[in-house]
Amino acid sequence: MTTLTFYHNPKCSKSREVAAMLEASGKEFEVREYLKEPLSKEELEKLYSHLSPDDKKQFIRVKEQLFKDDPFDINDESKVFQKLVELPKLMERPIVSDSKLAIIGRPTSKIQELIS
Repeated sequence: MTTLTFYHNPKCSKSREVAAMLEASGKEFEVREYLKEPLSKEELEKLYSHLSPDDKKQFIRVKEQLFKDDPFDINDESKVFQKLVELPKLMERPIVSDSKLAIIGRPTSKIQELIS
């Protein structure tokens, strides 16, 4: 059985909603509070590679003030990874992944694909 990884920000209501979904599912999962334990560039690249094309477009929180203060090209993958290493708060959440697929839980119902 593949253990899921849950990239979580406990201050985010959507992230808390997905946490409850995962707990109710009975699936094994590990929680990664990415603001306390930021992802390395290599981890970000791997996670990004497992996202669908639509989720890749949502990977950066473009409405976040940090992005508005210093906007960058979200289609430039090297810039995306560099900025997320510096400013992990810019990563969209919640994200759940297994060894092959990563899904941004917006809406949270998208996570059902990994837990059903």
